[in-house]
Amino acid sequence: MTYKVLYYVNQFFGQIGGEEKADIKPILKMEKVGPALGFEQLLGGEAEVVATLICGDNYFNEHEEEALKFIIDAVSEVNPDIVVAGPAFNAGRYGMACAGVANYVVDELGIPVVTGMYKENPAVDHCKAKAIVVEVSDSAAGMRNALPVMAKITKKLLNKEELGLPQDEGYFPQGKRLTVFADERGSERAVKMLVARLKGEAFETELPMPVFDKVEPAAAIKDIKKAKIALITSGGIVPKGNPDRIQSASAQKWGKYNIKDIDSLKGGYYTIHGGYDPVYANEFPDRVAPLDVLKKYEKDGEIGEIYQYFYTTTGTGTSVGNSITFGVEIGKELKEAGVDGAILTST
Repeated sequence: MTYKVLYYVNQFFGQIGGEEKADIKPILKMEKVGPALGFEQLLGGEAEVVATLICGDNYFNEHEEEALKFIIDAVSEVNPDIVVAGPAFNAGRYGMACAGVANYVVDELGIPVVTGMYKENPAVDHCKAKAIVVEVSDSAAGMRNALPVMAKITKKLLNKEELGLPQDEGYFPQGKRLTVFADERGSERAVKMLVARLKGEAFETELPMPVFDKVEPAAAIKDIKKAKIALITSGGIVPKGNPDRIQSASAQKWGKYNIKDIDSLKGGYYTIHGGYDPVYANEFPDRVAPLDVLKKYEKDGEIGEIYQYFYTTTGTGTSVGNSITFGVEIGKELKEAGVDGAILTST
């Protein structure tokens, strides 16, 4: 018996185009396209990629309901034994599309899904509990290493073989607790790890803890009444119409807008953030980004001046990597403009 695989890719890997084609609606091709070609070879004749689903990243994230309706109909038509998506590497929108497909297919049809993402892709947490998410590199340069791992896991799932531990198989832990037998009690293992650590010897913890960057605070502003202050938000406050098409989640960019001649964001701005109720922010955007208060302080001489440009993006689901990039880019501009400090608001 040859198993059937349905492969999902975005517009780029579907060989339709780049960012200019990110708005294309989903299409089903009864052929192997892009990475699906190499993936089938890695299956070694045990399974066949019978069709490729292609959808633009922007279209999926902006019209998820319509996209999923088409996709679920297509999956039902093809009736595959498994669905493979990506790998999406560190592409946020692509990752969220793969996660959306994965969750929907598993929930609605009960068909297993395998995908691949970089550890900082915000979509990992959205689907790792339901799909098998293989840990891959941050760019498409790692395709050659990613596909064999995804294919190996796919074959195991198709043959109803039990997957090994995440660290052994190469996928992200799914938060499941499994009973395993060990030669030593937990207390003995813990003491041995402690002794190894005290001696500076190598050991492997059974409960890895997250590691966070520590940023040294900048020096205090010497005279706030002479300082130039900038306004920044991750609350998704943008000019009406969202001219720069900043994503409502998993942001890939930030915006910069001139506020020199206005005293409030009300009337010309609203929020496109996908992580909170927008009603009160749309009613009065200064609740999220307090330009009105800062302008009053400026007029009253409480601060020197407000920097003429306002910076904005969305924080929900945005990867750590992109956040660092945004900070470096915005920080460079502020430093070159002689800004002394910034008010950074969230939601």
